[in-house]
Amino acid sequence: MLAVENLHSGYGRIQALHGVSVEVKKGEIVTLIGANGAGKTTLLMTICGSPRATQGRVLLDGQDVTHLPMHKLAHMGLAHSPEGRRIFARMSVLENLQMGAVAGDPAHYDEDLEKVLTLFPRLKERINQRGGTLSGGEQQMLAIGRALMSRPRVLLLDEPSLGLAPLVVRHIFEMIKQINQEQGMTVFLVEQNAHHALKLAHRGYVLVNGRVTLSGSGAELLANPEIRAHYLEGGHGATA
Repeated sequence: MLAVENLHSGYGRIQALHGVSVEVKKGEIVTLIGANGAGKTTLLMTICGSPRATQGRVLLDGQDVTHLPMHKLAHMGLAHSPEGRRIFARMSVLENLQMGAVAGDPAHYDEDLEKVLTLFPRLKERINQRGGTLSGGEQQMLAIGRALMSRPRVLLLDEPSLGLAPLVVRHIFEMIKQINQEQGMTVFLVEQNAHHALKLAHRGYVLVNGRVTLSGSGAELLANPEIRAHYLEGGHGATA
């Protein structure tokens, strides 16, 4: 459903991605793990069109969308929940969700809103509260819920566990699993918390200095001695 082929991008003279290729098939959860600075967020941002790819392609359902702006990608079924949540702090929970629905189908707005509030009942309790007054975990739920309001076929999640307490992290990952299983949502998850990400994912990739160095099923990567040494046993990705 989503394919990245030999992707290169960066910021000015700084090259961040060096020929990255990944594939996310329909109905899968695929994770990309790596240490800080590996290029994980840059990959998602490049898929979304900023920064622009300098080489390679991004394909959505086989269609080349490499140079399309994010608003057009949203209407094609791609949604992005960014690193750091980036909710609208002065808007209410409901207004944030309404912003996410701009790229959705107005005929299904009530249905989509009910789905999000059922998935995240905490948001329903705080429906009229300003986004900036929510806890970190609630803001992450809002960021994911806002992305879901566009009725995406592919959901991009960037570091959903960042800065959250362990109990909240477990809850967020359970919700991602539920979205995938119950809605058939295709998910591309960028995550520094390798343990949670690989337990959740059908398949995974490891990004090091802008290059994919390993790939395999979630279980295979969890059992890989190199992954365990660098990301699971006190390595750079052991906590996030």
